[in-house]
Amino acid sequence: MKDQIDDRLKALNAEYEAGQRMLAELDQKRAAITSTLLRIEGAIQVLKELQGDGDGDAANGSQPDARK
Repeated sequence: MKDQIDDRLKALNAEYEAGQRMLAELDQKRAAITSTLLRIEGAIQVLKELQGDGDGDAANGSQPDARK
């Protein structure tokens, strides 16, 4: 019985550590995607201002609609 408990404990610890690693990787990916989206948002704003359509957007701080 003790061997079964030890084996299960080892398996659960391994699963937990793997889950923690996966979560850390996802956090890194999320940060990278967020950074990319911020750069894209900035580029959109600059292009709109250069085009002349973004004069109102820059004043009120609105963001582009990502649902399009």
